[in-house]
Amino acid sequence: MMEFKLRPWNMNDLESLVENANDYDIAKNLTDVFPHPYTEEDGKKFIAYATSEDVIRIFAIEVDGKAVGAIGLHPQQDIMKKNIELGYWLGKKYWGKGIISKAVKQMVDYAFESFDITRVYARPFGTNVASQKILEKNGFKLEANIEKSIYKNGEFFDELVYGFRVRDREY
Repeated sequence: MMEFKLRPWNMNDLESLVENANDYDIAKNLTDVFPHPYTEEDGKKFIAYATSEDVIRIFAIEVDGKAVGAIGLHPQQDIMKKNIELGYWLGKKYWGKGIISKAVKQMVDYAFESFDITRVYARPFGTNVASQKILEKNGFKLEANIEKSIYKNGEFFDELVYGFRVRDREY
């Protein structure tokens, strides 16, 4: 397992952010809010957004002093206010090293400690098997498979909904 740490973003991360985020293989599994190509301007906007809240919700994944990915929590509102969505991405050269799996565990703990929620959920594409395995390894349960609900790059994809509830948490 490669060593990493989760920490707040800062503008010094811009070069590494753009270098790692500017990859079609990452963007193809994320919402269209995550652009491809990923420019310096996109990075500046993201860092400003990630550092705009009083409570940190979006962390940099740091390896060897560089921000090489992101993991974040997106609180829901209204009737969904007891839920928080988890999202993440990691630079391709760091894939398969156990980083995201361990980061997901840390973020689930952080979510339940920091927010008034009962459920953390994630919505990977049906084609993103690696992400599905990471969620399952961390105790998330497949709650729904919504066929052909995602439209990305001219194609339809299944949306999977994985949930982790407070009752599933080990104490």
